[in-house]
Amino acid sequence: EFLFECLLCNSEILIWSVYCCLLLLTEERLFFSKCHTVYGIESLVRSLQDVLQLNNVELHKQGLLLFTEILKRQPVEIKLFTNRGVCIEAIDVLMETVNCPVLEVVVEAVRTVAAFLRKDHLSSPPVPYEELQKLLEAVLKRCADLSPPQSSKRHAGDLPFSVSQSHPANRNLSRVSQRQGQFLLNTLESFRNACRLAVEFQSEFMAQENAFTAPNSKRKDTLSNFSEFLLRICDSLCIPMVMNYLERAVSPSVMEVFISTLNTLFIVVPNMRNKFSKKLASSSFIRLTLELKARFCSVQSNPALNQACSSFLCSLCLSLYSATEKERTSFQEQEMSELLQKGLPQLNYTVAESLLLLAETPEPFSLDQSLCSHQHCFILLLHFAYTFGDSSNLLECRFVPEAELFLAVRNFLQSVQDHGDCPPPYILRAAVYLLAVCQDKGKALDLRSLCTIRRILDNLPDLSLVYLLKFLLRYPELMGRFGYQVLQLWFSWEDCKQTETEEAGFGVSDQLNSANPLLPILKSNSSILLILLDLVCSSSVEVAWKVLMTLRTFLERNEDVLVCDLLRSQFLQILQQLLVESSSTSLQDNRNLPVLLSLLFLVQLRNKGVRELDSTDFKLLHQVSNLCGKCRPRDTDLLQPSLNFLYWSLHQTTPCSQQRAVAVLLSNVSLLELLQKVLECTWLRSPPSEPAYLSSEDALLCSGWLLVASLLLYQHRYNTEVHQTLSLDLTEVLNAVIFRKKKPVLLLVSIMQFLKAVLRQKFSSSLLVIIGQNTAQGATQPQPSSLQDAALHPLAMQQVFSLVVSLQNLLVHVQLQKDLLLSQAIVTCLETLLEYLHVKNQDVALHVASQPWHRFLLFTILNGGQKSFLQPEVLRLMTLFLRYQSSNIISQKEISQVLQEAAEANLAELPEATSRALHLFLCQIQSSHYQVETVQFGTIQTLLEHLLEQRSTCMKNQDIV
Repeated sequence: EFLFECLLCNSEILIWSVYCCLLLLTEERLFFSKCHTVYGIESLVRSLQDVLQLNNVELHKQGLLLFTEILKRQPVEIKLFTNRGVCIEAIDVLMETVNCPVLEVVVEAVRTVAAFLRKDHLSSPPVPYEELQKLLEAVLKRCADLSPPQSSKRHAGDLPFSVSQSHPANRNLSRVSQRQGQFLLNTLESFRNACRLAVEFQSEFMAQENAFTAPNSKRKDTLSNFSEFLLRICDSLCIPMVMNYLERAVSPSVMEVFISTLNTLFIVVPNMRNKFSKKLASSSFIRLTLELKARFCSVQSNPALNQACSSFLCSLCLSLYSATEKERTSFQEQEMSELLQKGLPQLNYTVAESLLLLAETPEPFSLDQSLCSHQHCFILLLHFAYTFGDSSNLLECRFVPEAELFLAVRNFLQSVQDHGDCPPPYILRAAVYLLAVCQDKGKALDLRSLCTIRRILDNLPDLSLVYLLKFLLRYPELMGRFGYQVLQLWFSWEDCKQTETEEAGFGVSDQLNSANPLLPILKSNSSILLILLDLVCSSSVEVAWKVLMTLRTFLERNEDVLVCDLLRSQFLQILQQLLVESSSTSLQDNRNLPVLLSLLFLVQLRNKGVRELDSTDFKLLHQVSNLCGKCRPRDTDLLQPSLNFLYWSLHQTTPCSQQRAVAVLLSNVSLLELLQKVLECTWLRSPPSEPAYLSSEDALLCSGWLLVASLLLYQHRYNTEVHQTLSLDLTEVLNAVIFRKKKPVLLLVSIMQFLKAVLRQKFSSSLLVIIGQNTAQGATQPQPSSLQDAALHPLAMQQVFSLVVSLQNLLVHVQLQKDLLLSQAIVTCLETLLEYLHVKNQDVALHVASQPWHRFLLFTILNGGQKSFLQPEVLRLMTLFLRYQSSNIISQKEISQVLQEAAEANLAELPEATSRALHLFLCQIQSSHYQVETVQFGTIQTLLEHLLEQRSTCMKNQDIV
């Protein structure tokens, strides 16, 4: 007690002497058992606080040495820190010494931190997790700062050669490396003790979180946060620091602590174990550990390192196995654990020796199973290394030469078959996997090897291994036997939805739970598509849905794959089967039908050009149209792809097939009745809250309006017989455009396509009946405009002006949003409306075209957009006003500006829509005999010649497809 009280003096010599005396007393057991350290720990901490203010490095070191010895020798049953305040002060002292500029003091401080991180020193609740995090982060950052920067990017498995000691510079370098290695060792011991501390506190309820936290406040001082911090800082600081050290030297003691720390981290945060395992495996830690064992653990040397490496590999493999095998059993995990625990400590071979080991054959009737154990362990390790690692990097770093590995695994399987051995199924699957991934580097298997592989695959309980497909494709005899089974089992067990490409916090690509592994194989081997379609026909509803979803993903991502002819006939068979299995009442419950119809439409989109429809196409057309007739307007999942398919079938074919297709659709009365109900939903539905959002109901309305517009067009063109008419209220149709009520852009465009079709046919289509037309208010009191209304029948003059004003306003609004699709549709609707008015009543058409608001509209577009006349909307509007001789809208000045701007522009860089609109504008000037100057006339001729040269021979369809 006297000595501890003397620590509070100001004499450096006296304090030094007391430190030395107390250090000698630490060698006596009674010094601890009589609780002298418990009495004096507060005085020691306060003394260290004061000493650190002095400029005496030796005194700092001696005080830390005493503190370290007390922390290390204190009996577990006697708690050293009975006061939490003293514990916090001790952490502050350690933090200050870790940040000391003198390296010798820092080294001693890190040793003290390692001794401090003991459960019995920190078990007084609440545990100061937040302060411990700051202390550990400071220790690791200080160690990282003292390490030299990395000279090059290396893999975890790149171990350096030993440094020669003969040259003086090399001897100095060796001493520096040893000093840095010792500092790194102390740092890693501190971090390992922290990880062990987190594991020990998992069983202590009082240590889980701070019980004194205020209600409803966020708790930071928890074991969970501390454990996640350990995992995070290991990934960001600890592992890079050790990899940096490995570039210069390899110390068995350092690596033993490091590997054992990683092994402890598997249980620090149990719910992150799988992600952590995948990150380690993908970073070549399997290779690193095997090379450490081969280099330092042969001939029974470095048993601690050997045990740490073996335990780490065992934990890593078991974790990876549990992460990948969904159908595993506890018996299989126990069997694998026993195999690894038995075989890994003796597996201290180089890669070349291990490959030779695979080819060895056990002695007949031998009871020694060590050879089989070593072979099985090595195959498992290679399997996980290749499954989760970057195979290109593995090949580049020459971890295992793939050609030699292929040969060794083939010989192993052959030996197993010849001797009648029965390795566990997971060993056989791992061996087959290695054979498959190394096939490209090895020679083709001979007949004997193929027979061996076939017998092994026949006896495997499951073949849900998608990587086998590429291997089986090289051997038709294997593909014919196992291809269907592999795909069926894989789809039965795997979740084929697209998952996140990166695991949170670790960036691990999770390909085992997505359809990604299959997609590249499908692209290079289209014959597998037929097997997948067979699965749709013969498998369960769940499997069929997964197959269809995979096919849809494949077609969406690979637009260049031409599979139309391959798939259409199969789709017809599947569609017929699904329709037979589903009655009209259960159609909505079959979730495979919408996916199949989406696939049918995606395949149809692959037809870039016009083609003749064959018998399969017409059968599909008939089946899909009948299916639509059985649906209700709210069955959007079924109707949306179906109507798209019917629409596309009409547009992407020859006139002869087009005529037959229109006849098929118009003969289907139930389809036309369905379309009638779908169109009426346009004004029966409540307006959406978001105008830019296209809901599934709005998308269906778009498809319905577009299909009806196409049917009107082609029925009129081919004079097709009509079996059922469509009845529409013209007022409701016009109001849908005039009073838009936040309708989506595509829906407005679709309705305008319909208006274009009926206006061009002068409302005379035999397919369409117009009802509810507007009349004057009161039959006995005719309005002044009644004669004009009669001439425009079924339109009314008021409707015409309302529609024109609405289109003008919408065009101004659209120009601000730069929506080319809607702006083109608006201008087309204005053109068609004026054509209709000109036929019905020329005076009305000229009157509408000469409204002064048109000039305001034109210059609003010019001022709000690109401020250029070379815009398709501007040129088409000017052409329209020229056609109807609206001199008050378009003057000679505007025409001259357009010609000047066009002459100065590079016509080859103009968009196609702008080039086409400019060509029509120039032709209109010529045809309307507009007075232009001689120079301008020459400019018009030159521009027309250049535009005709650039104009494509095949004009694109202006309809929406």
